[in-house]
Amino acid sequence: MPIPSAGRIIALDWGEVRLGLALSDETQFLASPLTTLVRRPGKRFPMPAFLALVARHQPVGIVVGLPLTLEGGESPNTTAARGLATLVATRTALPTELVDERLTTVHAHQLIQEQGGSTRGRRKEVDALAAALLLQGFLDQRRKSTS
Repeated sequence: MPIPSAGRIIALDWGEVRLGLALSDETQFLASPLTTLVRRPGKRFPMPAFLALVARHQPVGIVVGLPLTLEGGESPNTTAARGLATLVATRTALPTELVDERLTTVHAHQLIQEQGGSTRGRRKEVDALAAALLLQGFLDQRRKSTS
């Protein structure tokens, strides 16, 4: 089932330790950083915290970043992100789509530095911004394909 074209969307930028989250507006025009969920290495995804965010923001769908290799191939992280997407879709009963997230974190670092900021000690903010970039790309692509 595809994500509806109206209503908020939450995006997850997958990471082994930190998972950046972003949220779209109701019209699905603009994505904004939301927060970052943190898990200890080797531990499960912090589902209770994520479900609380879903309940609070009531999205109509979820976008999960798919960490492909630079060449577009699969890696253990890709497999883990696919598993996370399946888990999130099952637990929320929301349509969920995987989106290529290559270089979103690099792009987030560049944006912060271009604005004269420092990324030192701001990992959570960088991950949430990366999720916003991922979601904005998804929203822009959807608008292009429907126009």
